[in-house]
Amino acid sequence: MPAVCFYFQVHQPMRLRKFSVFDIGKSSHYFDDAKNRFYLERITRKCYTPTNNKLLELINNFGGRFKVSFSISGVMIEQLEKFFPEVLESFQKLVDTGCVEIFNETYYHSLSYLISKKEFVDQVRQHRQKIKSTFGVKANVFRNTEAMYSNDIAKVVEEMGYKAVVAEGLDHILQWRSPNYLYRAKGSNIPVFLRNYKLSDDIAFRFSTKDWKEWPLTADKFASWLSAADGQVINLFMDYETFGEHQWPETGIFDFLHHLPGEVLKHQNMSFMTLSEALKAFTPVGDFDVPHISSWADVHRDISAWLENGMQKQAFEEIRKLQPLMRKKKNLHLLDAWRKLQTSDHFYYMCTKWFADGDVHKYFNYYDTPYDAFLNYMNVLADIKSRIQ
Repeated sequence: MPAVCFYFQVHQPMRLRKFSVFDIGKSSHYFDDAKNRFYLERITRKCYTPTNNKLLELINNFGGRFKVSFSISGVMIEQLEKFFPEVLESFQKLVDTGCVEIFNETYYHSLSYLISKKEFVDQVRQHRQKIKSTFGVKANVFRNTEAMYSNDIAKVVEEMGYKAVVAEGLDHILQWRSPNYLYRAKGSNIPVFLRNYKLSDDIAFRFSTKDWKEWPLTADKFASWLSAADGQVINLFMDYETFGEHQWPETGIFDFLHHLPGEVLKHQNMSFMTLSEALKAFTPVGDFDVPHISSWADVHRDISAWLENGMQKQAFEEIRKLQPLMRKKKNLHLLDAWRKLQTSDHFYYMCTKWFADGDVHKYFNYYDTPYDAFLNYMNVLADIKSRIQ
């Protein structure tokens, strides 16, 4: 009986205010509260509030047989606490149903693993504490920023006590194998859940594409694809903003979501599970061997969306080099700002390559050009560097 596992990434970065060279040494106020609130208000109105309400309705209507999972970044929770606490309460109500699982990730939705193992572990622990204090649960599953994954990352995650890890279902690694099975990380014993990117992207990217041969995508059609798929578990992982923001209500995305659970459950061979439930139901069928870091970012499924061009590499190297000073000085305000600069979105804004599925990553980009993003970022970093030194 194949299980359907829905997982949604919930994250918005702390956007930087316009910070010129003349601000260096004069102000340590780096983040644009007005802009962050503006974007969050729009996303809350179009996505979080209506989708949370719909999920709660579906969970109740189907007597707990409909289940989903979330990974909510620490910086996202901070913003909800500050600007829209009622939305955070709606996430808490979903978790309280027992049908919603929360994953852990890095607190800052960051590239911290590329800084150091120590920095990565510290941010994951910080996120673990935030999830515990906010939702009253301990996460069993880990999902790194944008599903960044490798054999070495899996080993660190296993050492931290997690029961499973999430990764992209990479064709060149799987080859003839299906992503719809539970695998084991190469070199360790931790199970790996693989995103079925084709079926996930049918919803996240292609849903409203009228020149797609499968348009319009209806709930009964999609449920029939799921029922016909082979394997143990079908992992549908996507940005939560898919509902109402990336795919507007006019596309029919909420009608699709409303009808999907019922259409899936019409098939007697189908059920919804959280990943923790799937762990108890299935055993790994083989190794998933990923020696180099992968991700679910753009068509290359690697780290090039953040660290390909010279601007990105220079900015990241400058922030990486500050780590010893940050740990030595123990200035909590600057440490928090430094970690917020590790958030992956800042490096997306400097990206000079774009593809069809890369449009989602620049959807909330508030810079005119990647070069503007780089200069503003480096000015902020220069101020932090001057203060910590």
